[in-house]
Amino acid sequence: MPVLATTAVPAVDAALVLAIDASASIDQGLLDFQLRGHAAAFRHKAVEEAISRSSGNGIAVMLAQFAGPETLTTLVPWRVLKSGRDCEGFAATIDAAPGVFMGGSTALGSAVVQAVALLDAVPYSTAKRTLDIVSNGFSNAGIDPRSARGYAASANVTVNGLAILNEYDWLEGYFAENVIAGRGSFVRTANDLNSFAGVLLGKLVTEMV
Repeated sequence: MPVLATTAVPAVDAALVLAIDASASIDQGLLDFQLRGHAAAFRHKAVEEAISRSSGNGIAVMLAQFAGPETLTTLVPWRVLKSGRDCEGFAATIDAAPGVFMGGSTALGSAVVQAVALLDAVPYSTAKRTLDIVSNGFSNAGIDPRSARGYAASANVTVNGLAILNEYDWLEGYFAENVIAGRGSFVRTANDLNSFAGVLLGKLVTEMV
């Protein structure tokens, strides 16, 4: 019987899903702001340096947006970043991404479950799988986020949060108690749009090392 050839799955140091809020609490201007903030972060030298400190296999990253249940939509598909040039290419693709205000409810739990499915299907091998979810609101539809975070933890997916506090100043505690999951998971907060880019950059660097 002939032996069937197998194709090795390429290894990466980490796989990261970036999920941004496009629900009714986010107008088109704030959605665009989230996109620009992510593009700026990947152009920053600190991200390139964080990637360079990995084993050399690179970081697999994708960007998606969400609103209500079952709405997590890919804006930038999986890319492996190993260099500053790769980061610039990813940032340029974010700049060109068709981020569209979705409106409606905010389904954080549903977004978590859908992101786990994306990480399960990632075409790379890695033990470090992370969801980075950004929102300025609480979950008001779809899967209970507490159930979703338990599901993520059981799938060995870390869920970290960035809470924008322009609507609810108590959102950090809500994320800590209901959304983040996994060993070493954390919440970062941006008090306003002026602080968003810096907080996001620090968060991404932490997730990549």
